[in-house]
Amino acid sequence: MLCTSMLYRSYPRLARPPVNLEADEMLSAVVERLMKALRKARPANVRQFFSLANMHMRWELNDLARRLDERTPQPTIHEESVAAPTAESDAGPSRRASLILEAIENLPEEEREAFSLVRVQGLTHLEAAEILEVSTKTIQRRLNRSLIELTQRLGELDARR
Repeated sequence: MLCTSMLYRSYPRLARPPVNLEADEMLSAVVERLMKALRKARPANVRQFFSLANMHMRWELNDLARRLDERTPQPTIHEESVAAPTAESDAGPSRRASLILEAIENLPEEEREAFSLVRVQGLTHLEAAEILEVSTKTIQRRLNRSLIELTQRLGELDARR
């Protein structure tokens, strides 16, 4: 469920040609990564395990996206045949998308965990609270703090334009 959620919400271009990544394939790669990581790191609780799994899912998807970008041939484009851009393309991670992902990664750990579980992985507040062993109200507070922080950081991005 977590792989499917992250793949289709955050990396939809990897689910389309030429990669056509399936969540099951991604799960296999993530499990392989986790098995290697668990030889050295031992999560003490469910919270730490989900944090480790989430990190390895992001790494796997970023790896695939990077490889896709490296092998995708750049077609010759004639300026007169190009229409003015109307919306951001999802053909590759834009500079703005990279800054957004970086802002999420730079959130304080508790806020980042709550944000990742609820907004990225699609868990309910109750499910996230059970994983993190806190109350649902604490999840709501952490999520609100993360959203405020991200709004401020992303507002700075708009100001730089």
